[in-house]
Amino acid sequence: MAILSRQNPTRSPSFIPRYVIILAFVSLALLLLFEVDNLISRTKTIVGHNLEPTPWHVFPAKEFEDESTYSRASKILQCSYLTCSSRAGNSTTTTTDILGESTRSSNIYDDPKIIRESPECPDFYKYIYYDLKPWAKSRISRAHVTEAQKFAAFRVVIVQGKLYVDFYFACVQSRAMFTIWGLLQLIRKYPGKIPDVDLMFDCMDKPTINRTENAEMPLPLFRYCTTPQHFDIPFPDWSFWGWSEINIGPWDEEFNNIKQGSKLRSWARKWPVAYWKGNPDVSSPIRTELLQCNDTRMWRAQIFRQDWLEEAKSGFEQSKLSNQCQHRYKIYAEGYAWSVSLKYILACGCVPLIITPEYEDFFSRGLIPKQHYWPIPPFDMCRSIKVAVEWGNDHLYEAAGIGNAAQEFMENLSMDRIYDYMYHLIREYAKLQDFVPVPPSSAQEVCLDSVLCFADEKQREFLERTTAFPSPTPPCTLPPPDMKLLKKAMKMKRKIIDNLPLSG
Repeated sequence: MAILSRQNPTRSPSFIPRYVIILAFVSLALLLLFEVDNLISRTKTIVGHNLEPTPWHVFPAKEFEDESTYSRASKILQCSYLTCSSRAGNSTTTTTDILGESTRSSNIYDDPKIIRESPECPDFYKYIYYDLKPWAKSRISRAHVTEAQKFAAFRVVIVQGKLYVDFYFACVQSRAMFTIWGLLQLIRKYPGKIPDVDLMFDCMDKPTINRTENAEMPLPLFRYCTTPQHFDIPFPDWSFWGWSEINIGPWDEEFNNIKQGSKLRSWARKWPVAYWKGNPDVSSPIRTELLQCNDTRMWRAQIFRQDWLEEAKSGFEQSKLSNQCQHRYKIYAEGYAWSVSLKYILACGCVPLIITPEYEDFFSRGLIPKQHYWPIPPFDMCRSIKVAVEWGNDHLYEAAGIGNAAQEFMENLSMDRIYDYMYHLIREYAKLQDFVPVPPSSAQEVCLDSVLCFADEKQREFLERTTAFPSPTPPCTLPPPDMKLLKKAMKMKRKIIDNLPLSG
């Protein structure tokens, strides 16, 4: 028995052959690589990864950075899926975090003293009602939003203070990044005050929802400009938070620099001719014709062609906006469509000579001819510019008044007021929704840190300079709608333009 007890019982081998382990690891690695590659190939990001350019405005598709596949995958995984899940990545900061424990037990916006301190919004904010009027009776259904997707670059859904984005097409340069950053700052500035909302956004220049063609079913589509013939809803453009590609800073900074630059010459010493500098090669008949006006003796105009490639080589030192306010008159001419240059021209303190625009952004409808600018018709343009300049040179006091009024208008359009416009537009839009917004399964949460994660060094610098903080006071007060008064103001503006001496 003792002998038998010392014998080893029969059993199966306790080891796995090495080649089996290696094969398993290789298979697992290949499977993981396939899944990651599949995930990355399907992930659409704020900088346009894997997105085709918009079919209604073709431009070169964006390429991945010169990084390895592993680096690209790591960046997309980190920025798209991991950043916002951490507490540090949350897009909202509570008022308590900034103002202290005293605000925890009550909403500061409920304090009647603070409400009384809230100023009334500028008059042009009333255009919000005009822009949203097409849906006043029908309201905005999920079908409206779904149909508008055909013309959108991305979809924005805000639910309980969190922002989700579903990308469809790539935007030019960093438009999408800076626009979404602006929305995140709005949520941060007015925590708990932004309603749940579901909207479609296009980042290209031209409106697409024609009022005649879409009369039976108006489609709500947000973009940077509109026209009286379109349903497109104007929204503050990306460059208010900076245009990093051409080194134009955030709006508050840029305005202050332009205003200081405008003081380098007194009004009497400013060059008594009209000035324009820009790119005429953007399929713009207006700008092409404007080139013919480049004669200071005959037409009193100085026209410069902007060479962006050369400007980029010199770091845009020759195109600083603060150095372009030395003339008494500055010309605004639309390009491919609407142009962001309008706000910088108005900020100069010169007399803005605005060639009758086809497009309107959210604030330009507040401009009054002969008070904030001198209108120039698109026909007989050179002669009209000459007449305007000679009138101004013969009426220096009145001309200086127009320039000062334009600059003051833009000074009042601070970033606080811009956020207020965004706030009221989104709130009024949300009131018209007849469904509960829910992020689609293809959308991703976007937060401050996820945007900064994707931003390059220069973009990140610009974005961080525009970080907002919770406001201790509520937004400006939006008066109730008065469509009759608004239409009367629009008619009066048209009458003023028609009665001006536009040509000699």
